[in-house]
Amino acid sequence: MRSDKWIVETKRADFNALAETFGISPVLARIIRNRDVVGEDAVDAYLHPEADKLPDPRLMKDMEKAADLLLKKINEKVLIRVIGDYDIDGISASYILFTALTRLGARVDVDIPERIRDGYGVNVRMIEEAKAAGVDTILTCDNGISAGKALTEAKRFGMTVIVTDHHEVPFDETGEILPPADAIVDPKLRDCPYPFKGLCGGAVAFKLVQTLYGKRGLPEEELEPFWEFAALATVGDVMELKGENRILVKQGLARMKRTRNRGLSHLIDVNGIHRERLSAYHLAYIIGPCLNAGGRLETAKQSLKLLLSESEEEAEELALNLKVLNERRKGMTTAGEREAIAQIEESSLKNDKILIPFLPDCHESLAGIIAGRLRERYNRPVIVLTRSREGLKGSGRSVACYSMFEELQVCKDLFLDFGGHPMAAGLSLQEENLEAFRRRLNEACRLTGEDFRRTIRIDVPMPIHCISEKFVEELELLEPCGNGNPKPVFAEAHFALLGAWVIGKNGNVLKLRVENRERCRMDAIYYGDIEEFFVFLTEEFGPEEVEKLKAGQKNAIDVAFIYYPEINEYRGQRSLQISIRQYCRIQDPVL
Repeated sequence: MRSDKWIVETKRADFNALAETFGISPVLARIIRNRDVVGEDAVDAYLHPEADKLPDPRLMKDMEKAADLLLKKINEKVLIRVIGDYDIDGISASYILFTALTRLGARVDVDIPERIRDGYGVNVRMIEEAKAAGVDTILTCDNGISAGKALTEAKRFGMTVIVTDHHEVPFDETGEILPPADAIVDPKLRDCPYPFKGLCGGAVAFKLVQTLYGKRGLPEEELEPFWEFAALATVGDVMELKGENRILVKQGLARMKRTRNRGLSHLIDVNGIHRERLSAYHLAYIIGPCLNAGGRLETAKQSLKLLLSESEEEAEELALNLKVLNERRKGMTTAGEREAIAQIEESSLKNDKILIPFLPDCHESLAGIIAGRLRERYNRPVIVLTRSREGLKGSGRSVACYSMFEELQVCKDLFLDFGGHPMAAGLSLQEENLEAFRRRLNEACRLTGEDFRRTIRIDVPMPIHCISEKFVEELELLEPCGNGNPKPVFAEAHFALLGAWVIGKNGNVLKLRVENRERCRMDAIYYGDIEEFFVFLTEEFGPEEVEKLKAGQKNAIDVAFIYYPEINEYRGQRSLQISIRQYCRIQDPVL
């Protein structure tokens, strides 16, 4: 942590003028500018992400063609099969299309691949099963753009094929490689004129439903139940919360607070989420992982069944089951992470630039999560390998300065299969090639020590005595926050620590009483590694000072914090506090 590089954002604008124009504080204007929102029109769109600002879905290539085909098939009463994916985006997209088509009178069912057995997306086995079931039309969602082999089989069987997807289109030196389909709806198509390219699969499905309902002359109110699932898919698939995505999530969250979906309602309740405080955070870290847990450890059809529940009893039971399954997943993930850390720290792996731990007994669906956690801990590329029936499977997560997919090319002769993009990749190889893979990938790595320093960008160096409840409430205007629109980062140097207490049901929260140089005192909460924090204090200030801190005595500890201001509500009382995101000894040159 102490080697992290702190940088204060210095993007320029007339913050006072923006503040006056939009009735916000200059600090908030500065934060918005730091999100690369430039110009009054852009600021207005950012502050007011209204539903009527969405682009017309018919601008998307093949959108009207796909809608007309589906309406024709509905009139013909033939069987339509929606084929989704096993993650939260695919589950949400499948729910949206199945529910909307059912409302329109379609004969429709859903199939979702099994993660371990099938892998990602539609495959030949699923097409053969659809043919045997008498399916006339295949409608993909959140997959299909790269499923040429499976969809060729569908066309050979005489099926109508409609692809809705959001992934990158495969290409070679001749151009795009498109699957055989009667309509392909994907904003990433090179000649698609749709103005926003960053939609997820669930959002593309939502746009298709907008078009279908428009052609049937149904009122806008009929779309209300689908907004929340477009939002859930957008956050769950870690799309950038900019432009249209910001509108979808803002509007979807507002509707989700009063959702009529039994399954989603019970999932919110069993996780103890206060409806009025529901945010993108809850979608990303609580609701989403519960829905994903089915696809990771058992079957994603459990999660879809929850969303389609028609009785309160069934919905409650399924919600509880998914919560328990997610708790199990979290325990398995933590165990895998600890095993990987021990493997790295207790071997020569800790000297590698690319960390490649091998967890033979780890569930392969958890490798990517563990790789992401290790990447955050060590700030270097990580590939976690697990044992599978075919050999070893790996899931990688990278850092900004290392294009993982490109760098893996140096070892492609060792792989049974691999694919990915700059920040993440998947691969498989025989176990006897493990050491050669580690050695060759590290030998080819050109990263230096400076590349391993994490850069933390600070929005505003703000002393805590400048925080007010009004300002904290104003920060709600920045929501929804997440990928592409992070929560703002504040910082102050020279905090004295007056006391420290470990709290929380599991003893995993640290509460501090802090004081800055202006004698302003405030509570601070830290949700990170408490043991690591005290090791840092001991190394920097000595064990005697740490013991004084724990005893609530005056001590010589002097630290800098990156933080986020909050309002703590307890037993009807409100007070300001800060949530600590990062710490170090001093940052005078920066702050």
